[in-house]
Amino acid sequence: MKIAVATKNQGKLKEFKELASNSDYEFIHLPENIVDLPPETGSSFYENALIKAQFVSKELGIPAIGDDSGLEVDALEGKPGIYSARYSESGTDQDNCLKLLKDMEPYEANLRSARFRCCLVGYFEGMIIKSYGSLEGDIATEFKGSQGFGYDPIFITKNGSHLAELSKKEKNKISHRSEAFKYILKELDKLVS
Repeated sequence: MKIAVATKNQGKLKEFKELASNSDYEFIHLPENIVDLPPETGSSFYENALIKAQFVSKELGIPAIGDDSGLEVDALEGKPGIYSARYSESGTDQDNCLKLLKDMEPYEANLRSARFRCCLVGYFEGMIIKSYGSLEGDIATEFKGSQGFGYDPIFITKNGSHLAELSKKEKNKISHRSEAFKYILKELDKLVS
């Protein structure tokens, strides 16, 4: 059974394919005729993931999974949160990280706690399934590592490594998306039965 991944983010798509490598489902990228996804007008990760999943499922006529995820920094009252992908003016990974590092300059090491959050929503013909995952850590003061994407180079995991220093295999064992994906994989039968 084919399931569309409602994302234009190539980093996320790669992660999905790696996480799904042992499943019975074929996770496919969006066809070229879907140029843009609808605006993320929701007020939560769940609402934004559902908007994307519904749109893609209805466009393609197959089940779809929408992902919305981001970084919540305690010292910044949960920001950037649902605005993680567009935190800086340009919205590039590099600029988002640089803006966050600047915003965190006043905070000591013991006040830099943060977490990645992920909500996955599966949708098909009115049926909705959802799952959540999180990864606790801290915001670094510098970039490290060349793996991953987004805020990975400035996120320190509980074992002391920057997320971007971990191999894909290591990251997939602990990531917020991996946690959410493991659960939703068990629920996918509900969408296709």
